[in-house]
Amino acid sequence: MLGATPPLLWSLLYFFSLLCGYYVLRPVRDAMGASSSAQAVFPVAWVDWAAARGFALGDYVLQVLFSFTFVAMVLLQPVYGALVARYPRRVFLPVVYLFFIACLLGFHWIFQHEVPGRGGLFFIWVAVFNMFAVTVFWSFMADVFDDTQAKSFYGYIGAGGTIGALVGPLLTTILVGRIGVANLLLVSVAFLAVCLLCILKLGHWARRRERMHHDASGERAMGGSMLAGLRRVATDPLLRGLALIMFFGVGVGTLLYNEQAAIVRTFYPDARDAARYYSIIDGAVNALTLLVQVLVTRWLLRRHGVAPALLIPAFAILCGYALLALSPMPLLVALTQIATRAGEFSLAKPGRETIYTRVDREARYKAKAVVDTVVYRAGDLSFVWLHKWLALFGSRAVFIAGMGVAAGLVFAAASVIREQRKLPSSRRSS
Repeated sequence: MLGATPPLLWSLLYFFSLLCGYYVLRPVRDAMGASSSAQAVFPVAWVDWAAARGFALGDYVLQVLFSFTFVAMVLLQPVYGALVARYPRRVFLPVVYLFFIACLLGFHWIFQHEVPGRGGLFFIWVAVFNMFAVTVFWSFMADVFDDTQAKSFYGYIGAGGTIGALVGPLLTTILVGRIGVANLLLVSVAFLAVCLLCILKLGHWARRRERMHHDASGERAMGGSMLAGLRRVATDPLLRGLALIMFFGVGVGTLLYNEQAAIVRTFYPDARDAARYYSIIDGAVNALTLLVQVLVTRWLLRRHGVAPALLIPAFAILCGYALLALSPMPLLVALTQIATRAGEFSLAKPGRETIYTRVDREARYKAKAVVDTVVYRAGDLSFVWLHKWLALFGSRAVFIAGMGVAAGLVFAAASVIREQRKLPSSRRSS
C-alpha cells in the first residue's frame, strides 16, 4: 500500500488536471451547441447554402455538430492506431497531449480574431479532445496499476478527477466575465502541461508493474495493424459487450442532453448566461459523483466486484426514464440527468476501467480507444437524430424510447459481467 502511494498521488494530480482543463472548456462548448444562431456556430457560406435550399441550419445545430464529430472520430481512429502501434508509450503519450496543447493555442488566436464558424469547429474539437485524452489516461492507468490496485485506487483517482471537474466550471464561472472566452483556453493549456509532467513521473511505476507481472513492455512499440482495435471489438465478446454498454449509455445521455439544450435555447439566449447555467449543472453532477467515489466506490469494487458498479447505474437510469415517461416535468429531467451522469462517473466508469487491467495491451490501448471514441460518437450520432424525430411527438415519446435504450444498457451490463468472470484476476499481457 505504501509503495503505491506515490503513483496514486501522481495519478490523482493527472486526472485532476485533465478534467479541470476540460471542464474549463465544456461550458463554453455547451453554450455554443445550445445557440439558436447558426451564424454563431457555422461559417456564413454553410448558412447561406442551407437557406438557398429552403431550410434553416439553426434548426439542426446539434445534429450537424454531432455528425461532424463522428466523422472526425472515424478519421482520427486509424491515426491513433498507427501512433500506438509504431511508437513506444514514452513517445505517443506526450505526443497526444502536445497536439492538444497546440490546438488550444490555435483556437486562442481564432477566438481573439472572431473567425467565422469558430463555434462549430471548437465544439467538435472539444468532443474529440475529451474522448482521446481521457481514453489515453485510463489506458495508461491500466499500465500503472494491476487489478487489485485498480479496485482499491480507481475510486480515489476518479474522485481526483471529479474535484477537477468541480474546479473547472467554477473557474469558468468566475473568469469568463473577466478575461473572456479566448483567454479561458490558456487556462486549459496550463492544466494540460501539468498532465505532461505527470506522464513523465508515472512512467517509472508503469515499467515497474510490467516487470513484476512479466508483462510486455510499454517502452517498446506495440506493433500490429492500425485497425486492430476495430477487429478486436468485433470478435471479442467481452469487448463487444463493453462497446454495447458505451453505445446505450451514450444513448440515454444524449436524449436527455437534447431536451436540456432546448430549455437552454429558450431561457438563456446569451452565450455567457448559458455557459454559467451549464457550469452550475456540472457542479451539481460532480458534487454527487465525488460523494459516491469517496464513500462507496472503493468498498463496492473490493467487496462485490464490478457487477453492482455496472448494474446499479443502469437500473437507476431505467427507473428515471420510467418516471419521466409518466410525468415529463422539467425538474425531473434535470434530476434524472444528474443521477445518470453521476452514476456513470462514480460507479460504471471505474467498474469498466478495472476490467481493462486484466486484458492485453492491444485491447487496452487499441480496442479501448475504438470503444471510447468511435462507438461513443456513433451513439451520439444515432441518438441525436433519433431525438430530432421523437421530439415531433413530444417529450413523453422521447422518454418512452429512452426506457427501451436503458433496458438495452441493462442487458449489455449483464453481458459484460458474465464475460469478465472468464478472465483471470491478473491476466498477463502478451
